[in-house]
Amino acid sequence: MIKHIPNILTITRIAVIPIIILTFYFDDIVFAHKLGAGLFVLAGVTDFLDGYLARKWNLQSNLGMMMDPIADKLLVASVLLMLVKFHRAQELPCLLILVRELTVAGLREFLAGVHVSVPVSKLAKVKTAVQMVALTILLLGSKGSSLEYFDIIGQIFLWIAATLTVVTGYSYFKASMNYW
Repeated sequence: MIKHIPNILTITRIAVIPIIILTFYFDDIVFAHKLGAGLFVLAGVTDFLDGYLARKWNLQSNLGMMMDPIADKLLVASVLLMLVKFHRAQELPCLLILVRELTVAGLREFLAGVHVSVPVSKLAKVKTAVQMVALTILLLGSKGSSLEYFDIIGQIFLWIAATLTVVTGYSYFKASMNYW
């Protein structure tokens, strides 16, 4: 059972997505905002834990290597789309983040095909952290936090994340240009 814990955590991250999406349809209920944000934070923790445990216990698997980035992208893309749909986030930073994620996924696949690995930079890790903070703030919102300007703070973090997204995405593009 222990050898499956990282993969179970990854699958759990995917499993909470429909519940997070459902919380958007109960916008007038403060608890829905708190539940959506809480589940998103929980999913972020599973993202850290699955990789950490897989490396620490030497439990890396092909399934985990395949599913982890898919789970991450499904979670972030779902939340971004719902935030835009419910007018809780601006379209442009969300679009920049989505386009970068899809482009980098394709570039990583291409680079893997030519046997080139591009390690995740420290700035990309900062981007991910800022993005997770932004999305958590936007999920919780002013309604869930009772803080009047919380939505504006979330938008500011989202724009910072989008800017870092473009900057870090360029490094993948640059690395791939040598192999075209």
